[in-house]
Amino acid sequence: MTTKKKNNSNKNKSSDYKRYTKNFWKFFAYGISGIILLFLLASWGLFGTMPSFEDLENPDSNLATEIISADGVVIGKYFQQNRSQLKYSDLPKNFVDALVATEDERFYEHSGIDGRGTLRAISSLGRAGGASTLTQQLAKQLFHREGSKFLPFRIAQKIKEWIIAIRLERQYTKNEIIAMYCNVYDFGNFSVGVSSAAQTYFSKTPKQLTVDESAILVGMFKNSTLYNPVRNPQGVKNRRNVVLAQMEKSRMISTAEKLKYQELPISLNFKLESHREGTATYFREYLRDYMKKWAEDNKKADGSDYDIYKDGLKIYTTIDSRMQLHAEAAVSAHLANLQEEFFIQAKKNKNAPFVNISDKETQRILTQAMKSSNRWSVLKSMDKTDEEIIKSFDVKTKMTVFTWKGEKDTTMTPMDSIRYYKHFLQSGLMAMEPQTGSIKAWVGGINYKYFQYDHVGQGARQVGSTFKPFVYATAIEQLNMSPCDSIIDAPFTIPVGRHHVTAAWTPRNSDNRYRGMITLKKALANSINTVSAKLMDKVGPEAVVKLTHKLGIKSEIPLQPSIALGAVDITVEQMVAAYSTFANQGVYNKPQFLSRIEDKSGVVIYEPIPESHDVLNKDIAFAIIKLLEGVTEGGSGNRLRTQGGGNGYNRITGYPYMFTNPIAGKTGTTQNQSDGWFMGMVPNLVTGVWVGCEDRSARFRSITYGQGATAALPVWAYFMKLCYADENLKVSKSEFERPANLSIKVDCYAAPKIVDTTAVQNTDEFEF
Repeated sequence: MTTKKKNNSNKNKSSDYKRYTKNFWKFFAYGISGIILLFLLASWGLFGTMPSFEDLENPDSNLATEIISADGVVIGKYFQQNRSQLKYSDLPKNFVDALVATEDERFYEHSGIDGRGTLRAISSLGRAGGASTLTQQLAKQLFHREGSKFLPFRIAQKIKEWIIAIRLERQYTKNEIIAMYCNVYDFGNFSVGVSSAAQTYFSKTPKQLTVDESAILVGMFKNSTLYNPVRNPQGVKNRRNVVLAQMEKSRMISTAEKLKYQELPISLNFKLESHREGTATYFREYLRDYMKKWAEDNKKADGSDYDIYKDGLKIYTTIDSRMQLHAEAAVSAHLANLQEEFFIQAKKNKNAPFVNISDKETQRILTQAMKSSNRWSVLKSMDKTDEEIIKSFDVKTKMTVFTWKGEKDTTMTPMDSIRYYKHFLQSGLMAMEPQTGSIKAWVGGINYKYFQYDHVGQGARQVGSTFKPFVYATAIEQLNMSPCDSIIDAPFTIPVGRHHVTAAWTPRNSDNRYRGMITLKKALANSINTVSAKLMDKVGPEAVVKLTHKLGIKSEIPLQPSIALGAVDITVEQMVAAYSTFANQGVYNKPQFLSRIEDKSGVVIYEPIPESHDVLNKDIAFAIIKLLEGVTEGGSGNRLRTQGGGNGYNRITGYPYMFTNPIAGKTGTTQNQSDGWFMGMVPNLVTGVWVGCEDRSARFRSITYGQGATAALPVWAYFMKLCYADENLKVSKSEFERPANLSIKVDCYAAPKIVDTTAVQNTDEFEF
């Protein structure tokens, strides 16, 4: 009986064991099938849209368009998100080591999912750390950044991460995955991707990052808001040291190296990349307008529109970043000095900065500025009446204002701030290679954040005596004259009726002197008005205007003899192109600022076609060059050759310069000293500089500081000094090329040919 019971008991146990085993494998199969089904349902999109093969190949990464200088430097970007693409080869080894050691130490061993890490995370319920691989983090960044605290949703999201990670691993190499991950992470401060972050926080390319700098950026992958090196330097240092410890643990650096780098302070070179700050801001805005129009006229292969803020275009420009920095430094250095003198003189002027205008005209200028201000626009949008808005401009408020010593917090009325900003001298500078038309530097003003009007391509101002070479060129071409021919400098009148003159015109020399017989070379060197007027009378305004248009000047020029003295509004850009024609042996090249445009894949999608045409023969162009060399050898540009003194005036003008190489140039000063110009040329670089206030009635009282030789020439001189000091730029110090078999006399040693002895006595005043 007992034996029977035992047998029955054993049979029952065996039956239970079989049943348990069967149920285990059944539930195991169900579990596995359920997991497979979950993955299948997720891949079919039941838990939300999954990326297609095309999506994986071309993820929507909202790339910034980069503006690249001729010497390969990114000088600016157009973006909604400041994200720039980089390749794996752009990353330094120390950055990759830090990333793998900290974020995914078995990255090169798994296929998208780290099994060991996942089991560890499940068994510890996450207390021992998560198990997301770099590939999973990339999947989350690219395709589903949404989060949820609801457990089923979190499980569904994790499954989607796994599926996308596996697809990424099948589609891309490990190096490509690292590069993609480094391109999509948001590091804060408008910096998406390692390339932008390196530029923003360290002013470097990724390749230039040191070990400790790489560790700082890798540390930010944990939480870029918490570990922001600008706001939380101590927290960032602690996190950096954790990354360095991980690198030591993974044997990527030695213990000694870890300790050395951990002792280093957090050292940043923080430069926030924005549209209103950085290098070449005025040029970048000019280029932005051009690119908007370009995008309207050019379509993608599929017919869709280009978006300069998202498509990751690469715009290769002719700007040289080194010359650009030199030009900006030259403008800042001289204008800061000159502005100091302007403020000193303004203290004696009750209506500063305006000179010799009525109260009514002053009020008109201030009212116009008020109605053009952002404050007026904002209050208008709030349905405020004009009376309410005008009243608000007389209420003191806290504001930050521009000064040459940095931004300053102050309290003043908005109307007082308008008058304050009217005091500031502005400048426009453009440098161009005459042989190609390539623009090398473009400075449209003194500070784009506060003064957004571009004085190179946008603002046309009276050019004064810098117009005179166009008159001389016409005379040499049409009258077969030479720089060595003589003409009489004496009072001269063009009577009513001639050249459409409705009232007799008698120009006067600025120094009230008349020199008698004088060569054309000396006449231009001393900017003698009567000689320019006589030459204009001989050739007629029509011929001069026709030549200026062939030189690329688009301004509307009146057919009147008085244009000989430069009462014509022309942009700096057009003046530089016109003068470049003389340096390029009479061939005009349209200014060129683009080299090519590439899409985000590096495919060239646009290359501009250079535009050029013949204007003058080589002999005439060279004759004008020799005339303009006379300006810097013994005329108004002679201070370029001098040692100078040490008084206050010379402090402002920036003496000494002591240039010894051939320079062709021309100063220009307009009526009442509202505009100061200098056009300077060496064989491979032509540079134009304008200086003046935004309003023509805001100016220096005397010609001492308002003339082109004082206001503009020093900017050119300082710019050229910096360019010559930078030997890599290869700016020429040679002589201008002399045409073979030159037919025009340019070396004025023998007795000159006399071409005019007429003189009409009249001393009516006319300023140049």
